[in-house]
Amino acid sequence: MADEVPAPREITDPAALRALAHPLRQRILRELAEKGPATATALGAVLGESSGATSYHLRQLAEFGFIEEAVELAKGKERWWRSKPQDLRYRVDRNPSPELREVMEGLLAVHIADDVESFQRYRSERGQLGEWADMLPFSRGAIYATREELEGFFEEYLLLLKRFQATHAEGRPGARRVLTRFIAFPAPGMDYSE
Repeated sequence: MADEVPAPREITDPAALRALAHPLRQRILRELAEKGPATATALGAVLGESSGATSYHLRQLAEFGFIEEAVELAKGKERWWRSKPQDLRYRVDRNPSPELREVMEGLLAVHIADDVESFQRYRSERGQLGEWADMLPFSRGAIYATREELEGFFEEYLLLLKRFQATHAEGRPGARRVLTRFIAFPAPGMDYSE
């Protein structure tokens, strides 16, 4: 599965975005991505939820194609679930309906809050990371771009990310999961009327 390069999938269905924005579902997705396939019971134990709750949320995520069943791991009625390689895109700049805009902005807020929380956990655990403690490549910059040029810039970043994901599989000696984030937004306080 590491060599699969998924095609971009733009999510415009408010129901799919709501399914994705649910905080427990985000925790389930993170757990599956970080630790691999799991059952509803195992996820419930790790996340402090009932297996009924995790089972329901797993089915919701699967219904919208965000995870898949790992049928080869099933034993009897036990169902295993895994994350799947995806290139999900959801954007607020394409004149969506007010409902879709609200759901997209809510999902963005959930992701940013999760990123801030992950960064705070990294900082609090930094002393235990050994040689990884100071691995924090960081860059702040600004560019001047048209909307089309910014689209191209973002696509180039995604191509680099996908190429690296496809050629640098997990499980290699010394390799660790590293969170990567990209955000670009118009600088505040400027005239954007033209």
